[in-house]
Amino acid sequence: MARGLYRLAGLPPLADPDLAIIAKRAPNAVVCLISALALHELTTQVPHEVHIAIRRSAGTPVLAHLPFRLYRFTGAAFETGIETQKISGVPVRVYSAEKTLADCFKYRHRIGMEVVLEALHAYRGRRKKDFQQVLNYARMCRVERVMRPYLEAIV
Repeated sequence: MARGLYRLAGLPPLADPDLAIIAKRAPNAVVCLISALALHELTTQVPHEVHIAIRRSAGTPVLAHLPFRLYRFTGAAFETGIETQKISGVPVRVYSAEKTLADCFKYRHRIGMEVVLEALHAYRGRRKKDFQQVLNYARMCRVERVMRPYLEAIV
């Protein structure tokens, strides 16, 4: 799969080999933003690189030949909202849909407001949604004042 990571040739191909490699090479990293939106099926965007978050104090992971974009989070913004999903049998740490929405509002200038609004509308159409939890994460990420008008318009 990558230097130092092996897999039996007879096994079926991985659904997302980049996520599997990052999960093995950087076990403390968490999939975030557009990559997390894609995993939660909240966007039509196809991420050309894997968006990962690490602690601000952590060293940069060595992921040669893998397209990734690194974000550094601090304290509670990094630690809360982490889920583990199995992707082709590999456990991958990813932020929950609610935490990802708050993070997208925080980084709206980097990823684009149209991506954020598309994700918010897709989240509204889900059966299982928790707007109060989204607001809690927005408060923690210090984007509640920015996010609240959009949530009130959607609900």
